Amino acid sequence: MASAAEQLAANLNFSAFSKATELKKRIWFTLFALVAYRLGTYVPLPGINPIELARMFEQNQSGILGMLDLFNGGAIQRMSVFALGIMPYISASIIMQLMTSISPRIGELKKEGEAGRQKINQYTRYGTVILTIVQGYAIATSMQSGGIALDDGGVFFIATTVITLLGGTLLLMWMGEQITARGVGNGISLIIFAGIVAQLPSAIVGTLELSAKGQLGGPLVIVGLLIMVAAVIGFIVFMERAQRRLLIQYPKRQTATGASKGEQSHMPMKLNTAGVIPPIFASSLLLMPMTVAGFAADGGPEWMTTVTTLLGPGQPLYMALYAAGIIFFCFFYTAIQFNPEETADNLKKYGGFIPGIRPGKNTANYLDFVLTRLTFVGALYLTLVCLLPEVLRAKYAIPFYFGGTSLLIVVSVTMDTVAQIHSHLMAHQYEGLMKKSKIRGKGRKRR
Repeated sequence: MASAAEQLAANLNFSAFSKATELKKRIWFTLFALVAYRLGTYVPLPGINPIELARMFEQNQSGILGMLDLFNGGAIQRMSVFALGIMPYISASIIMQLMTSISPRIGELKKEGEAGRQKINQYTRYGTVILTIVQGYAIATSMQSGGIALDDGGVFFIATTVITLLGGTLLLMWMGEQITARGVGNGISLIIFAGIVAQLPSAIVGTLELSAKGQLGGPLVIVGLLIMVAAVIGFIVFMERAQRRLLIQYPKRQTATGASKGEQSHMPMKLNTAGVIPPIFASSLLLMPMTVAGFAADGGPEWMTTVTTLLGPGQPLYMALYAAGIIFFCFFYTAIQFNPEETADNLKKYGGFIPGIRPGKNTANYLDFVLTRLTFVGALYLTLVCLLPEVLRAKYAIPFYFGGTSLLIVVSVTMDTVAQIHSHLMAHQYEGLMKKSKIRGKGRKRR
C-alpha cells in the first residue's frame, strides 16, 4: 500500500493546481511585483546626461559595474532609480551574519528565536540605509566629476541622486519582503533572478550576431554551446541537491504504556553550504582595481595600469586568484553558517547521537571532519562552474551569462521556487485528503 506522501505526490497535477486558489494568488502577486521592478529599471535619475553616461559605462563595463549591472537587470547602464538594486541589502545581511559570529551580543540575539530574528532584521535595514547612502554619494560624485551630470551638477544634484537611490533600494527591499511573505519563493533572490533573466535575450542575440559574422566558428559552435549549457545546468542541479545524510539515533524512552522504540532520523549536510556568496565576493575584490582605474580620468598611475592588465578577465593571474578567492570564501562562509560544536551540543541536549561516535567533543570533531570534506568538494564545484565562462570569454568572446555566478543564481532560485510551489500544492492536497477521510469516517459511523 502506498504511503501518504506517495499518494500526495501522485495526485499533484494541473487539476490540483487549478484548485489551489491561494497558490494562484501568491503567484500572481509575485509576477506583479517583478513586473513593477522591471518597469522601475527604466526610470532614469534626474539630471543625467545619457550620452556621457553611455561613454562612461562602455569604459567600465568590464569592471565591477558590469557585474553589478548584470544583477540589477541593466539598471546601472541606464542609471535608473534602481541602479543600486538590492545589493546594499544583501551586503548588510552578510555583514550581520558575520557579526553574529564576531559579536557576542548579536550572537545572543540569534538564540532568542523570533524576537531576536526581528531585531537582527531591523539592524540589517539600518545597515542597508547606511550602505546605500555611502554608495549613492560615491556614484553621485563620480558622475559629477566625470561630466555625466547636467550643468556640472552641484550639491542639489548629489542630494537628489542619493535620496532617489536610497528610495529605490528601500522600495526593492520592501518588495522583496512582501514577495517572501505574500508570494512564492524568496523575494530578494527572485529580484536578482529577474534582473539576470532580463539580460539573457540580449546575450543570446549578441552570441548569434557573433556567429553570423563568423567570429564563433559557425553553427556547430552554437549547437555545442547549447549542449554545454544544458550539461552545466544539469551538473549544477545535481551538485546543489547533493547532500550527506548523517544517521542520528535517539535512545528508547519510557512512556505510560511502556518503553518505546528508539527513533532514527537524518541530518542533511549540503555539499555547497555557502551558495553563491563565494563567487560574488571573489569577483568583486578582483574587479575593484579595474573599476578604480576606469573612474580615474587619466587611467591612474603606471603600476595600476599594469595591475589591471594582469587582472583582466581571462588572464591566467585573474583566473588563479579568482579560484583561490572562491575556495577561501567557501570555507570562510561555511564556517559562519555551520557550527559543529553548537550542533553537537544540541544533539547531546536532546539525547541524539551518531552511531559509533561518542556525544560531545568527538561528535563535534566528526561533524567538522565531514563538513571539511564536503566544503572542499563544493569549493571545487563552484570553481569549475565559475571559471568556465572566463575561458569562453577569453577564447570565444561569449557572454558570461552562460555560466558562473549568473547561472548558479538562476538555477538555485528556480529550484527553490519550484520546491515552494510543490509544498503549497502538497499542503492543498493534504487538506483535501483530510476532508475526504472525515467524510468517510462520518459515513462509517452512521452505518
